[in-house]
Amino acid sequence: MPLYEYRCVDCDARFEKLTTFDKADNGVRCPECGGTHSRRLISVFASFSPTGESTPASSGGGCGCGGSCSCGGHG
Repeated sequence: MPLYEYRCVDCDARFEKLTTFDKADNGVRCPECGGTHSRRLISVFASFSPTGESTPASSGGGCGCGGSCSCGGHG
């Protein structure tokens, strides 16, 4: 079951929830305020090599410093 990240529109809390794909956008309840006005966020994840170095899961496009944004985090 996938882990989704959300932000509550009512109280601005960020939280995660394990849920099925078909229920990912159905009124997810905020654990802080109990509101059901949550928005699913786009999450960036990293993979780890056997040497312990973390690397972005994707190296192109979008933010997460994949190369085509203006966040200044390219390095």
